[in-house]
Amino acid sequence: MKAVQVTGYGDIDRLEMADLPIPEPKEHEVLVKVEACAINNTEIWMREGAYGTGGKSGWRPEGVQFPRIPGSDITGKVVQAGSNVDETMVGRNVVLFPFTSSGKEGEEHISEDMSFIGSEYDGGYAEYVVWPAELCYDMPLDDYTDSCVFSVSGMTAWHMVEQIAPQPGETVMVTGSNGGVGSLNVQIAAHVFGAKVIAIVGDTALEAQMKELGATHVLSYKSDNLAQEILEANDGPIDAVLDVVGDALFSTSLHVLKKGGKFCTSGSAGGQKTELDFRSLYLKHITLYGSVLGTRDEFKQMLAAISEGKIKPVLDRTFSLAEAREAQSYFKKSGKLGKIVLLPNK
Repeated sequence: MKAVQVTGYGDIDRLEMADLPIPEPKEHEVLVKVEACAINNTEIWMREGAYGTGGKSGWRPEGVQFPRIPGSDITGKVVQAGSNVDETMVGRNVVLFPFTSSGKEGEEHISEDMSFIGSEYDGGYAEYVVWPAELCYDMPLDDYTDSCVFSVSGMTAWHMVEQIAPQPGETVMVTGSNGGVGSLNVQIAAHVFGAKVIAIVGDTALEAQMKELGATHVLSYKSDNLAQEILEANDGPIDAVLDVVGDALFSTSLHVLKKGGKFCTSGSAGGQKTELDFRSLYLKHITLYGSVLGTRDEFKQMLAAISEGKIKPVLDRTFSLAEAREAQSYFKKSGKLGKIVLLPNK
């Protein structure tokens, strides 16, 4: 099979096309013919070494074992079942839950042995992948590309909104609203939880599209008076922030939160370190949440909401497997709306 491997920590030249044997499923696994694999920050930061220290990076402390096939947002067709898997699995169109864990129900994502596909296991930048049968779910939509854009971004967004638990009518600010996680944060907060959403983007030319996703107001982080514009749009302080940007909007977020407000972070594309005046937290009784991925139950809730049309796929562009380097470079550019997807059979 054709596959793209990461050969070590570094730039996009570490992504190399390879001819590899098709993997054999173990007794509890299935072989999936990959039809679509969306790109996430996680495989780029894994390659760049952003998750680790001391030269090691990955979801586990020992770092990634190279070469590794990246890619975690995977849809495809089951073409072979392991010896202990019901043969009725063969032929099913599936979306893959992206990690294994021995954690108890509701705590799978915080288990010490959580291991991620595309980091600790070979992932979806390939024509085939093997994965535990119990972690393969029926696709929520008929289209492979539409269904693949939710796995990691959608579960991350769902868990973030669950953390802050907005009540109907409360106001939630979403940073990075035009990105993979942000565009889903907007939809989930608005259409599942009934919140009012202030979407923060770079270019307000995206205003119409963001309002179609459920945003009430759309503002640009490039404004010199962003904090004031947020307070004016909401007629006062806001209830919660869903953030994937990090340092660039952190002080603004704390400033516009009400007393008792909630701030949930799951990314730091705009800076991984920040300055914090602790008085901002305790005098305003602000609660901070760190959030990444989510639980299997949340994944199933998300798939149901997608099937019901409450959450829609937002797709920016597709690339072929051979264009993986170009795709990751394009992913890092600003101004996109939605997900970037690799199509192994394109």
